[in-house]
Amino acid sequence: MPKRVSTLKRLIHLSSFALSSGLRLLTLLRLKPDVLFIVQPTLFCSPAALLYCKLTGAKSVLHIQDFEIDAMFGLGLMKQGLIARVAKKAERWLMRRFDVVSTISYSMMENAKSKGVAERQLCLFPNWADIDFVTPLVDGAVLKKEWGFSEDDRVVLYAGNMGKKQGLEIVLEAAECLSTNKNIHFVFVGAGAHVDALKADAVGRGLLNVHFKPLQAWARVPEMLAMADVHLVIQKCGAADAVLPSKLTNILSAGGYAIVTAEKETELGVLADKFPGIYERVEPENASLLVGALNKLLLEQDMSVHNKVARDYAVEYLSRDKILGRFEEDLKDLCGLRSRDL
Repeated sequence: MPKRVSTLKRLIHLSSFALSSGLRLLTLLRLKPDVLFIVQPTLFCSPAALLYCKLTGAKSVLHIQDFEIDAMFGLGLMKQGLIARVAKKAERWLMRRFDVVSTISYSMMENAKSKGVAERQLCLFPNWADIDFVTPLVDGAVLKKEWGFSEDDRVVLYAGNMGKKQGLEIVLEAAECLSTNKNIHFVFVGAGAHVDALKADAVGRGLLNVHFKPLQAWARVPEMLAMADVHLVIQKCGAADAVLPSKLTNILSAGGYAIVTAEKETELGVLADKFPGIYERVEPENASLLVGALNKLLLEQDMSVHNKVARDYAVEYLSRDKILGRFEEDLKDLCGLRSRDL
C-alpha cells in the first residue's frame, strides 16, 4: 500500500495485487471448485479469475461492492479522456463475461445493467448486519468514559475509511460552526489516505471538539455505536450509487440516529422517503445543511430512545442469516447447482 496515494501509485498498487494474486490462483487449479467468487474492488483481478474459471470449469461470480471505475472518474480521482473511455469499455467487456454479477443495491443492479450485463446474470446480495450482536441494548457508557467524555456530552461519530472520496472536510466545517457548544464532540474513528490531512486541518482550525481514534476491535464496535448520539455517513456528490456505504447497516442495526449525505434520486434518497425517520438525508457537500440536521437531532431528538424505524428495518431486511440463505439459493439457481450443495 502506498503511504501517499497518487493516480500512478494507485494503478501500480492495484496491478501488482492483481498479478500476485493471479499467480497464486493458478497454483490452485487442482481444486476444481464449483464457484469462484471475486469482489470488486478490485476489477483488476477479473482477467485472472475468468481464466481460472475457463481452465477449471468453475462458475464465475463477480460481486460489486463498489463501482470503482465510476468512483475513480466520477469523483475526479482521475481525469476524463482516452484513459477513461478505455477503462469503461474494459469494465463493460469484463463484467459481461461473468456467469453471475451480484451487487448490494437495486440501483447498483441497474447500473450494472446499463453497462451491458444481462438481467438473467444479475443477483442482489446486499450488505448485512449481525442483528443479534449489534443491538440497541448495548451500553456504550464505559467506552464513552474511557474516551474522556462526560455523561452529558453529545457525541457525533464518523467511523470508517477516511479518503478523499468521502469529503469529510464538511464535518470539520460543521464542528467549527458548533464549537461554541462545549458538550458537542466530533469523533473520527478509523484510518485512510486522507486522515493526516484531516488532522492537520482540524489543528489549523483550532478545533478542540474534534477527536481522532484508531480502528476499533470488532468486539467493541457495538459499544462504539451505542456511545454515539448521532452517526455520520458522509459522501461527495455522485458517490451514493457508485459506493453504497456498508457502515450504514450496523448503524441501523444499533437503532442509531444517522445523517446521510446523498442526492434525493439515489437509492439512499429513495430509502429515506420510503421509510420516514430511518435517517436524516441531506444533500452532499453542504456544511450548512449538515449543521441544520445536527441541530435538529441533537437538540430535538430524545437520544435515550433508540431509532425504532432503523432497528425494525435492520431486523426485516438486513439479517445476516436471511441474506446469506437467499444468496445461497440464488447461486444454486443461477449457477445450476440446485441438485447438490455448494
